Amino acid sequence: MGKITFYEDRGFQGRHFECSSDHPNLQPYLGRCNSVRVDSGCWMLYEQPNYLGSQYFLRRGDYPDYQTCWLPWTCIRRRSCHGAGSHRIRLYEREDYRGQMIEITEDCSSLHDRFHLNEIYSLNVLEGSWILYELPNYRGRQYLLRPGDYRRHRDWGALNAKVGSLRRVIDFY
Repeated sequence: MGKITFYEDRGFQGRHFECSSDHPNLQPYLGRCNSVRVDSGCWMLYEQPNYLGSQYFLRRGDYPDYQTCWLPWTCIRRRSCHGAGSHRIRLYEREDYRGQMIEITEDCSSLHDRFHLNEIYSLNVLEGSWILYELPNYRGRQYLLRPGDYRRHRDWGALNAKVGSLRRVIDFY
């Protein structure tokens, strides 16, 4: 069971809305949101109702300033993320698993610096869950990737194939 609380003002002040389940549209519950506290669980925030648009992943912790999260979210979905199991992902420079392949088992803050890649067109998540970031140093648009095959960048919801960094999803309850 997870719990997340949204506050109207920065620093966890003002009116708030607490939830422990998915919500396809948060707009009726809060006029604005300037801080978030995640007491337990992992959550994916979405820019548009019905789980569409840009995504932002939150794990247990305090987010005292809305600017930390960089998007105007309107709905939320609880995501499972468990323990420190194995993580393995294969990245390809072309669609349909063609071109250079790189296998990664650890976080990577800059794919360009480490592998000289700026774009990933397909990938296989072999073990664990991952967050893909559009920019280096874990910034920009985010995409939650669970085990499975992603033949094209559109399969994970990206508008383009630009990938700057990636991080393993590890959360302890």
